[in-house]
Amino acid sequence: MSQYRHNPSVPVWRLVGAIAVTALALSLGACNKGSGDAPKAGDDSAKLDKDGKPILPDSVPVEVSLVARRSIAASYAGTASLEAPQEAQVVAKTSGVLLQLLAEEGDSVKAGQVLARIDPEQTRLEVQRQQATVNKLSNNYRRSKELLAQRLVSTDSSDQIRYDLESAQASLDMAKLQLSYTNITAPIGGVIAQRMVKAGNLVALNSPVFRVVNTTHLEGVLNVPERETGRLKAGLPVRMAVDAVSGKFFEGKVDRISPVVDAGSGTFRVVCAFENAAELRPGMFGRMEIVYDQRADVLTLPRTALLEDEGESAVYIVRNKKAVRVPVQLGYMDGELAEVRSGLRLGDQVITAGKVAVRDGTLVEVLKPASPVPVTTTGTKPAAGK
Repeated sequence: MSQYRHNPSVPVWRLVGAIAVTALALSLGACNKGSGDAPKAGDDSAKLDKDGKPILPDSVPVEVSLVARRSIAASYAGTASLEAPQEAQVVAKTSGVLLQLLAEEGDSVKAGQVLARIDPEQTRLEVQRQQATVNKLSNNYRRSKELLAQRLVSTDSSDQIRYDLESAQASLDMAKLQLSYTNITAPIGGVIAQRMVKAGNLVALNSPVFRVVNTTHLEGVLNVPERETGRLKAGLPVRMAVDAVSGKFFEGKVDRISPVVDAGSGTFRVVCAFENAAELRPGMFGRMEIVYDQRADVLTLPRTALLEDEGESAVYIVRNKKAVRVPVQLGYMDGELAEVRSGLRLGDQVITAGKVAVRDGTLVEVLKPASPVPVTTTGTKPAAGK
């Protein structure tokens, strides 16, 4: 302000008047400029849709989907880790030095197949000793019977020799059994999941040697809420997806259902079985879905169209370029679809994107028109109630 100095030759009242006129002119200029900023027809700054038509300033852009007839299934979904019910810990039934390994981890084996061998020399010698004792007592008993027939020995003496022979025979059978234990065999068929010993190790009695798992039959146990007791039953189909095998579903069935509900958790056990799935392994985490009912040719809509913050189920449909709130009665839910039992007609446009910005009666602009659905006789009336 230092460059503007009062000239004593100019009256003060003229200076004040000039300042007031300047301020008024600036104010009027600003108003005229503001009123001229409004977009005119044909102005490049106006918002246009994909067809080049101007979008009204008060319309809300939305995306829609059509109510269509599809098949839908009712199911219960849960997660569980896979388990192998047929699993065996192979233990050494006799002690000794492990001479030979005949199976490794990952090998498929059959029941009774020899997996390893323990040094049998000591047990074989014991078998020979017991066999000699049996031979000796067998000859003694044969002679005693001859002498008994000639009344040269008493009956008690002959019976005692027979008892000794039977005892020796049992000892021989035990020694042969111990000899057979030097061959470690698989109790069940399956895959070697773990090997705990190496060749040359001294194996103690009852020490674990292998772990065999039958991977052709796997189970997943779901803890299902008690409200589902009347819907689930043995034999229902099960579909499962696992993270380790993306993009593939495995088919199984409900094998058995526990007849008891756990009082603490309010759930009951449902065992789902999967057979002959080479990609599956025990311990995998599976997402399972049990389908207990199916309905064909019913009205459906995307679940994204449902209003989440409403007390009752409702959607917005587009009618005369306006959003109209419509209460609906729903049926089964299947993935991204929901069954519509009443409230909508075939071909109704339900708002799926942008519904949070609209209210009942809001003017809307459909950005991506949905593909038309052929009208059928069954779709001329609202679906019947549940």
